[in-house]
Amino acid sequence: MRYLVLSDIHSNLAAFEAVLADAGQFDMVWCLGDVIGYGPQPNECVERLRALPHICVAGNHDLAAVGELDISAFNPDALRACLWTRKELVPTTWEFIQDLPERLVEGDFTIVHGSPRYPVWEYISHHSVALANFSHFDTTYCLVGHTHVPAIYRLGDSPTFCDSVTLPMNEPVPLGEERLLINPGGVGQPRDGDPGASYIILDMESATIEHRRVAYPVTETQSLMLSLGLPRRLAARLSIGW
Repeated sequence: MRYLVLSDIHSNLAAFEAVLADAGQFDMVWCLGDVIGYGPQPNECVERLRALPHICVAGNHDLAAVGELDISAFNPDALRACLWTRKELVPTTWEFIQDLPERLVEGDFTIVHGSPRYPVWEYISHHSVALANFSHFDTTYCLVGHTHVPAIYRLGDSPTFCDSVTLPMNEPVPLGEERLLINPGGVGQPRDGDPGASYIILDMESATIEHRRVAYPVTETQSLMLSLGLPRRLAARLSIGW
């Protein structure tokens, strides 16, 4: 089986379509949440995902849009985009989001949005946070999103140490027996200084993962966001991947 592993589409249909085209043949999408939020096409992104063989977990922006999560901590731009998204959702999208689980287990993989400890909200963006989370899943690997930054954390021989692994681009890398936390990066709003949509191909037959980036028509998404009255800052940041 060949899986397309992605996260944080964030209502950016142009980026999502670019990933689907770039990925080639795959058997199923594993989506790590935040299908909607921030961007201009929430219903279209959900419908595109639903048309594919997939599994998906809930992200914080997904749950916020359907009133399942307190949005008082959102920054002003995120809050404004969330309220706009909430008004735009059609019933089928609303139902899809409401039905998303916070955690899934598929074979050797635990799948969450934020972290295995706090599946919806926690950011794993530092070694200390990653280390604390290894005790919160039982599988060999855990797939996470939320930070919009591709990363892999590896548990060392000692349970008190983990380090990070840098994947080469467009090159399959064998999965070993080491326990890993794997983040494919963001599709619709990357935050690592590269505006290209980020994702991973997981090939179970060869037991490899491959990190990929693909350019998409950023200005198309930006123009649509501005025409719909979404925050200018959210549109501008797409050009610089931040």
